[in-house]
Amino acid sequence: MDSMIQINNLKKTYSNGFNALKGININIEKGKFFGLLGPNGAGKTTTIGILTGLVNLTSGNVLIDGYDVIKDYKITRRMIGLSPQEINLDVFFTIKELLTFQGGYFGLSLSESKKRVEKLLYDLGLEDKVNAKARELSGGMKRRVQIAKALVHDPELIILDEPTAGVDIELRHLLWNSLKEMNIKQNKTLLLTTHYIEEAEALCDEVAIIDDGKIIAQGSPKELIKADGESYINITVNKINENILSDYNIDINENIIKITSKNPEKDIPNIINILSESNIAVRNLNVKTASLEDVFLKLTGKNIIDD
Repeated sequence: MDSMIQINNLKKTYSNGFNALKGININIEKGKFFGLLGPNGAGKTTTIGILTGLVNLTSGNVLIDGYDVIKDYKITRRMIGLSPQEINLDVFFTIKELLTFQGGYFGLSLSESKKRVEKLLYDLGLEDKVNAKARELSGGMKRRVQIAKALVHDPELIILDEPTAGVDIELRHLLWNSLKEMNIKQNKTLLLTTHYIEEAEALCDEVAIIDDGKIIAQGSPKELIKADGESYINITVNKINENILSDYNIDINENIIKITSKNPEKDIPNIINILSESNIAVRNLNVKTASLEDVFLKLTGKNIIDD
């Protein structure tokens, strides 16, 4: 499959000497939904800034659909729709006017812009806000308009920097459905950064975890969880015999046995059999399944919103 984004040994050192990126390599295939995860200051925003021409790289190179973001900047910037983290909406125009003008900036005719805007307003649940101005909208509505701005010229690559920040759960899931539809039905390539790791786990085909300017893990959420995630089987029993589960990594607290497991589905039947053969009755059993957030914490040692 062809690559939409190729990032090769990308480095960025700011004038104050801060090394924001230390030679990262990322390849994102066309039609993929890709997540870039990392704590604050890890290098996510710098990477997006270089992709979109807002930040100058120090060394390395970045290609979008084979075009260099520096040499072929006019081509690459037309291919990108960017929804930045900070909301930047002109407060003097209606939403319809604002989005129509946005289409014009990318060379769409007035009729093309209006057609695109009408569909986007419907798809994002904004059809009743056509004549409203940004100052009249809630935070969640503004966020939807911000995403519509990124989509109005029908870009091949959509970059979403914290697209659901500050929105309620209902709206978040509405946006999830809209983004997934763009990815699957329209074959758009999406690059997502988010502080909601469950969002990346639910949406992304592949994720890269960046920390301190370096990519420390990359793969599908399932692959990363399988490689670095740990599930826990918690079993309450009528009596304890510490020796019978010696083949497992266990922790005992009173009559509760906590067992670390890479594959709970496989381990549980074996554990039950061992306990049964030793006349130990199971009173309660529950499993805490590994998640992408567990992997993130293990690999970075930080919460995603840590400075």
